[in-house]
Amino acid sequence: MEDLERIVDIENEFTGRLIESILKERDIPHILRTYHDSAYDGLWAFQQGWGFIEAPPEFRDEIMKIYDEVLSQQS
Repeated sequence: MEDLERIVDIENEFTGRLIESILKERDIPHILRTYHDSAYDGLWAFQQGWGFIEAPPEFRDEIMKIYDEVLSQQS
């Protein structure tokens, strides 16, 4: 995969998994990274949010649009 940049922070696992499934369905290259570390029993996830999505910069706008749509549907 080409150069990646951090695109968006994810607040919870449900949102992260939903966005990940949409990105896979649309063949958008990405990596979903979580802050969970079993050695610290999820302490980092509690302090920093659940995780974040990394992707090539040219997909930023499309990913942000998906993220905004998912958040608006959850409200």
